[in-house]
Amino acid sequence: MRILFVHDRFGAMAGAEVNLLVTARELKNRGHSLAILHGPSTGRAEAEWIRVFEKCYSLSSGNSSVAEVIRDFEPDAVYVHKMADLSVLRDLADSAVPVARMVHDHDLYCLRSYKYSPFSRRICTRAAGWHCVFPCGAVLARDRSGGLPFKWMSFTAKRKELRINRKFNRMIVATDYMKQELLRNGFAPERVEIHAPVPPAADDAPPSNFSDRNLLIFAGQVIRGKGVDVLLEALVQVSSKFECVILGEGHHRAHCEQLSQRLGLGSCVRFLGYVPPAAMAEFYGEATLAVVSSVWPEPFGAVGLEAMRFGVPVVAFDAGGIREWLSDGENGFLVPWMDRRTFAQRVDQLLADKALARRLGQNGRRIVRERFAFEDYIDGLEQMFARMVQREQTAVAS
Repeated sequence: MRILFVHDRFGAMAGAEVNLLVTARELKNRGHSLAILHGPSTGRAEAEWIRVFEKCYSLSSGNSSVAEVIRDFEPDAVYVHKMADLSVLRDLADSAVPVARMVHDHDLYCLRSYKYSPFSRRICTRAAGWHCVFPCGAVLARDRSGGLPFKWMSFTAKRKELRINRKFNRMIVATDYMKQELLRNGFAPERVEIHAPVPPAADDAPPSNFSDRNLLIFAGQVIRGKGVDVLLEALVQVSSKFECVILGEGHHRAHCEQLSQRLGLGSCVRFLGYVPPAAMAEFYGEATLAVVSSVWPEPFGAVGLEAMRFGVPVVAFDAGGIREWLSDGENGFLVPWMDRRTFAQRVDQLLADKALARRLGQNGRRIVRERFAFEDYIDGLEQMFARMVQREQTAVAS
């Protein structure tokens, strides 16, 4: 099968790019021919992308239109990841090639992109509508590009983007939570499929030794929606001795480091910045638990699965799709949203009872193997693309 990937950038950046690359690499290994139509380069790990894709077409150069790329590569299917350019989306929807889109996050139907209020931090449960303009005020967003402090977000353009995406043959999401968000925004249920984008992992990853360090791991971007500040406010209530490492970067890091000092956590909480995957394994090898403190509604929360692969239990707030892989009392603890006291109590419980922590960690390791295998994920995508192509060929023949 010939599959054209479409993405708004080229090279490594964040979770969406990781998923795109590992998915493309495995599809190539299975004999499929791949090309990519992309936006600006990130300047990171581009050589690997060039090795994976047979052809790379740049939108930034102005020389690659959708029609020209389809004529040149002749794809059987198109796989869109992150893309907000209305002209590109419209041309894809109007092409004769079946299109699937992976919905990585809330960008498609939320002007703020994170589905919660930056003021109250309450999670939004409404479809995109005029309330996004008032009282939400989401049309005025913070601009982190280094220019003006704010930028204008067009609600009219967002409505057009939604209408175009509803024409696509398939919308792929990671969780039922995300499926319900699409249904709330007018997508046809028969066009939405759940394929959890789990990363590949070695089955022989050794489980944690649950060392006496009482090590807690937070892994992810240090941005406000990830709730590192709320995590710190919970950790200050933990009575057991512990060591917590914050593995990741982000614009909220400086604030959280200052907060950690003010709360008196400087001796037990360390901010280590970005840590490569190989080094992550070393941390998980001694961890007692992983903490997922997201206060925005996580579309999936794959970082929790990564901890579970090492037999490490997870304590997390009940936000978004997390409850679809974290069962309270089975592979960790699911804490009511923003409940700092209960979060601290659950952390204390696992630190004080290593036998319980090991048992919950073993359950998590089993759940990952049974329900979140990378091979099953790729199998599901292959079958979906095959169905799309077959239906298109049948429609043309008739």
